Amino acid sequence: MAKTTRVKWVEKKQFVGTDSSKHSVVMSSQDEENSTGMSPSQLLLVALGGCTAYDVVSILEKKRQRLTGLEVTVTGEQEANPPWPYHKIHIHYEVRGQALGDKAVHDAIKISEEKYCSVAATVRGVAEITYDYTIIED
Repeated sequence: MAKTTRVKWVEKKQFVGTDSSKHSVVMSSQDEENSTGMSPSQLLLVALGGCTAYDVVSILEKKRQRLTGLEVTVTGEQEANPPWPYHKIHIHYEVRGQALGDKAVHDAIKISEEKYCSVAATVRGVAEITYDYTIIED
């Protein structure tokens, strides 16, 4: 299944990326003159967080867990020299709900990380991905 995206230069060091469904995101360098969008390398971390968050919510809903909130924080460590690849990525899940089962949350995260998240599957060969979670009772 092929997906096609486009990146169009707007001006200076600012670009708009558009996916195959016509959704767009602004990307730019992070200097004072251009900082109107996300940096492409941080967008990768956002994509990883979004991919796994989608999975975790879906899995917990199927398990009939009473989820009321989810926040995913992704921290990446990059190499010091070009091309600055991420070598370590840590994902922290803050899961909110009512009477959430620890096993259900753990399993949902593990299944996402190991089976469903396409971004994690793509990055895993280059960067070590670790995760932890906190459950907050509402």
